[in-house]
Amino acid sequence: MNLLKINLICCFLILITSGNAQNQSDKKAKKFKIHTLAFYNLENLFDTINDPTKLDEYSPIMALKANRKAAYNKKIKNMAKVISEIGRDVTNNSPAILGVCEVENRSVLEDLINDSLLIKKQYRIIHYNSPDARGIDVALLYQKHLFTPITSSSHELKIFNDTDGERVATRDQLLVSGKLENDNIHIIVNHWPSRRGGEARSRPKRLAAAKLNKHIIDSLQTTNPYAKIFIMGDLNDDPTNPSLKKILKTKRKRKQTGFKAIYNPFEDFYRNGLGTTAYRDTWSLFDQIIISKPLLEKDFASFRYYKAGIFNKNYLTTNKGKYKGYPFRSWTYSGFSNGFSDHFPVYMYVIKETNKSI
Repeated sequence: MNLLKINLICCFLILITSGNAQNQSDKKAKKFKIHTLAFYNLENLFDTINDPTKLDEYSPIMALKANRKAAYNKKIKNMAKVISEIGRDVTNNSPAILGVCEVENRSVLEDLINDSLLIKKQYRIIHYNSPDARGIDVALLYQKHLFTPITSSSHELKIFNDTDGERVATRDQLLVSGKLENDNIHIIVNHWPSRRGGEARSRPKRLAAAKLNKHIIDSLQTTNPYAKIFIMGDLNDDPTNPSLKKILKTKRKRKQTGFKAIYNPFEDFYRNGLGTTAYRDTWSLFDQIIISKPLLEKDFASFRYYKAGIFNKNYLTTNKGKYKGYPFRSWTYSGFSNGFSDHFPVYMYVIKETNKSI
């Protein structure tokens, strides 16, 4: 391939392929459809209503003494701005499919997709309430004219404290199966247990989360060994941690990804010093999208993986002060900062050859 050209009007990706010097006259250009799949930790997207069944009174917005509604409206607007721009430079569209976490309920998602920047995209929501103590959930947003859900299910993660043996209320894992245009795909949306108490001490909880993921993946691959699976989320682990390398057995290189194996394009980003969230001057790449082997095949008659990235535009980065260079978060000790999130979004492009050539 010696040229990549984007047809923004039709949202097609043009890939120009050529032969050797003797076959220049036989060049043919192929046309590809392209879509973005993405994941975004929305950093405490809570409403302004105190829910007595949750610990939402500890959410940053409930800590505000005044102007909660104004802060909420601006938070929604800021999240909508980011989502509207993920992948737009290439596809002239926002993500066809977007996994999110740290949302309080379906209501905040409805406000989000009805924002003026997103309403024309006709996003729809798949959401289940999780038992998380703080009341935060995962969800999937999708453009209804591009993705058709067929089934969805919420999978409970059962973990326990290592001190008193008490059950830890945490986020469920969301599985959605459907058709991206006419292609069958599966998406697992995650928000694995945090590192509270330290990475080593909390590690067994994330290993348990990875084992639940592995169980879901195995079930899908038992039904169809060639299942196209996207595993996305805030994993609270880096690509090189045991939850990914030992439980999910993720591969760093495409050529190392065998049958039924899982490829992680974000491992190279991490090894090159990139991240999606920062703490004490150290970057972590907790937000990832990893995929099953069939998405790596070279037959582009159906959607295949093209490339991945971290959406870290300048406006999403703190530009001064102690946390200069960190993600520009919404909430600080002083209240609402008019920022975005303490995590950068991640995205992935998939492409599919059309029947037409040019």
